[in-house]
Amino acid sequence: MTPATPVSPVVPPVGLDHVRTIADAVLYEGYLLYPYRASSHKNRSRWQFGVLGPPDASPGSFAEAPGMAMQCLLTPPGETPEGASAQVTVVLRFLQLQVREVQKLEEDGSHTPVGELTVDGVSVLSWDEAVEREIALGGVPLDRPTDRPLTVAGGEDIEPVTDARGVTVGRIVRRRAELAARVRTETALDDGFVRLTVSVDNEHAATAADKDAAIRASLIGSHLLLRARGVRFVSLLEPPAEASAAAGRCRQRRCWPVLAGAKGSTDTVLGAPIILYDHPEVAEQSAGALFDSTEIDEILTLRVMTMTDVEKAEARATDPRAREIIDRCDAMSPADLQQLHGLLSDPHADPYGDPRVEPLVDPYAAPHVDPRDRRVDAPDSPADLRDAEPAPFDTGGAPWWDPAADAAVSPGSDAVMIDGVAVAKGSLVRVHPSRRADAQDLFFAGQVARVTAVLSDVDGGVHVALVLVDDPAADMHDWYGRYFYFAPDELEPLPDIPGTSGTPDSPEHRKENPS
Repeated sequence: MTPATPVSPVVPPVGLDHVRTIADAVLYEGYLLYPYRASSHKNRSRWQFGVLGPPDASPGSFAEAPGMAMQCLLTPPGETPEGASAQVTVVLRFLQLQVREVQKLEEDGSHTPVGELTVDGVSVLSWDEAVEREIALGGVPLDRPTDRPLTVAGGEDIEPVTDARGVTVGRIVRRRAELAARVRTETALDDGFVRLTVSVDNEHAATAADKDAAIRASLIGSHLLLRARGVRFVSLLEPPAEASAAAGRCRQRRCWPVLAGAKGSTDTVLGAPIILYDHPEVAEQSAGALFDSTEIDEILTLRVMTMTDVEKAEARATDPRAREIIDRCDAMSPADLQQLHGLLSDPHADPYGDPRVEPLVDPYAAPHVDPRDRRVDAPDSPADLRDAEPAPFDTGGAPWWDPAADAAVSPGSDAVMIDGVAVAKGSLVRVHPSRRADAQDLFFAGQVARVTAVLSDVDGGVHVALVLVDDPAADMHDWYGRYFYFAPDELEPLPDIPGTSGTPDSPEHRKENPS
C-alpha cells in the first residue's frame, strides 16, 4: 500500500480478518459484471457504490458527491473495566482507479496506445483496473474531535510485453492519480450513550473536466471498519429500549453502520455505502466473489459456463479478477455446482444455539415435525421440512401444477377485498409497506399506485401488482410487465380519480386467503 501522508504510518488493527470477506464484497460490488468482458456495454460505463467524487468537478463530468458520514452509538465508557482508556480504531478502505494502457512498439522505437495487442494469440487489453487501499487511522479518542488529512500518492508503472521468443512487442503503462481526503471524528452524549460521528471527504484540488478525470480522482467503494476497545457498539437496527431514542437520532449520509463479525458480538462496526443487516455474512456455499451480490451465484456460474472460448479469453484478458472467476467456474465439478443449488435453513432455529430458547411455530410445517432437530413422531412423517407439503391451494380438484388449475384464475379481472372494497386491475391504492419492507419499498410509503393485476400463488397467498401513478415510467413498466408487488394488508383503497384509473368490468371478487 502506498503510505498515506501526512498521517504517520500505523499497523493495521488485528482482529478484523473476520469481517474482511463481507467488507471486500462491499468494496468490489459492481466492479466488473457478467459477462466480465471489457467490450460489454455494462462494463464500459461501470458503476459502483461508495464513490466519493472530487469536490471541484464540472457538471459534464457527472461526478458523485465528495463526502459520506455515519453516526453510531457506543455504551458509556465507564461500563467496562477498560473504560478509562476507551477508544475506537478507524480503518478507511477504498479502491484507487488505475488506468492500464497497452502500447504497441513501433519500428522506429516509439510506442502507440492501442485498445488491444495480440501476442502469440493472446489478447492484452487496455482497461481501467483498481488498486486496493486500506488506511488505518489508529485509535480515535472519545473525549475530543479529530481531523486527519490523507494523501495517497499517484504514480506510473511500466511493464514490458514480450512474445514467446523474448522479443519486446509493446508495453503496459499503469497510471494512478494522486488522491486527497480528510477523515473527521467527533462525539456527543445522548441519553447516556456516546454518539460517534465519522465523516470522509474527498479533497482533490484539481478541477475534473470530464467523466474520466472525475472517476480517476475518486475514492471508489469507500467504506469504514470500526473496532471498539473499552466500549461496545449498540445496534441501530435493534437497539435496546433504553437506547431506542438515541438510535433514532443518529443520521447517516451515504454510509450505513451495522454490527459486524460473529453473531452477538458488539465490538466491530462496518460502515457500508449500502444498507445491510447486523452481522452480515457471505454464504458459506459461495465459492468466491462474482461482484454482483444482487444475483444468485448458481445462475451467474451457469452463465459463465455457457460463454464461448472466445468470450472467456476476452474476459481473462480484461482483468485478473475476471480471470479468477472464469477459471474457478471452469474448474467446478458437478458436486461443486450442486453445492450452489440451494439450502433450506430453518428460519425459526435459535441463532445462538441456546437450548432454553423455544423455536417459533412454523405455520407451514407439518404439525408432527419438530423444526429444531427434524425429529418425527410418526413413521410416515417427513424427516425434513423440505419434504413438508405447502398450505393447500384451492384449484378446483386439479393438481396445482396442472394447467387446468389456472382456469379459475384471471389476474386481469380478479379482485381482492381490502377494508370492504373490491380492489382489482385499475383500482387506485395508497401504499403502506409493512411486510419486511426493503429499502426500495420504504421509498413508496404514502405513494398512490394503480393496480395492474391481482395474483394468487400456489401457497394460497394473494399478491397485488401495481405501478406508481406519479412514476414517469409507469406506462413503460406496465408495457414490460415489470410491477411492484405488495400484500393486500399493505394497501389502502382510494376512490377513483378521473384520468388515472380504469374500473374492470364485472370482476370476480376473490377473498384473500389468510395463510
